[in-house]
Amino acid sequence: MHALKQPVAEAEPAAAPPSVVPHPAAVRPVPVAKAAEPAAARQWRNAQLRGRLKSALLWLISLSALFAVWYFGTKYRVDFYIRFTNIPAPADVFDKLLEVNRSEKFITNVGISVRRILSGFGIATLIAVPLGLLIGRYRTARDLLMPIAEVLRPIPAIAWVPMSIMLWPTNEVSIVYITFLGSFFPILLNTVHGVTGFDPVLIRAARCLGAGEGRLFWNVILPGALPHIFTGLAVGMGVAWVSLIAAEMISGQFGVGYFTWEAYSLVNYAEIALGMITIGVLGLACSGAIQMIGSTLMPWSTYAAAGRKEP
Repeated sequence: MHALKQPVAEAEPAAAPPSVVPHPAAVRPVPVAKAAEPAAARQWRNAQLRGRLKSALLWLISLSALFAVWYFGTKYRVDFYIRFTNIPAPADVFDKLLEVNRSEKFITNVGISVRRILSGFGIATLIAVPLGLLIGRYRTARDLLMPIAEVLRPIPAIAWVPMSIMLWPTNEVSIVYITFLGSFFPILLNTVHGVTGFDPVLIRAARCLGAGEGRLFWNVILPGALPHIFTGLAVGMGVAWVSLIAAEMISGQFGVGYFTWEAYSLVNYAEIALGMITIGVLGLACSGAIQMIGSTLMPWSTYAAAGRKEP
């Protein structure tokens, strides 16, 4: 009998060794080298810092020189063509500031003037900027509206005081209207100049890229005209303060201008100086706010100014 042959089992393939998966805690992140700051960006930032420090130093020197002239002129009672004999000393004005701050009268006058300037200037901005964009862009609007602007523009805002009193129902609205007129025309003309002086090549390029009239206004014309618009806002703010103070002196019953004129009528020299300094500080604050907003909306303009070489 033949021996029964047992079937030979096929050899199974050798199992692959299990892969060793390290514990997550054992995995150490490979440190990634921090990208080096570009040299141009670093130089620009350093130039910005040096420019701000230099500007702050020059501002300090300028104001200190003005204060020194005032202090020494009143201390030695200079009377050589320019007379400091009746000008109050800085210490007298500071004492008067502490005195008027004990009552709400002075703070109320300051608040009323700020409210009037913001109202008149704000209305002028909301009307003059869109109107300037239309006049600068469309010839029909320019031919229709510019003659009216050119006739009314040479009339000083102060000359409008009697007419505004007759035109508006209250003195408050009349003073705001005078402030509006003072700031309206500088904003309007600078906006028109910003649009008419725009490079037409950029407009044709935007047209070739398929930009419609709305996107052309928003993305091309308005950014290009912004430097001129903010120049008009800065000039308009200065003229608005001049117009406001004059209107408050003539027909107002409250405000910094009325406070200063009342002090002159009562021969209170310290209050006159205090009113003038208050007007200057408020005007500086308003101009600084406009410049800050302009720098925020136009970072490219700030970058160009930082890179410009100064003599």
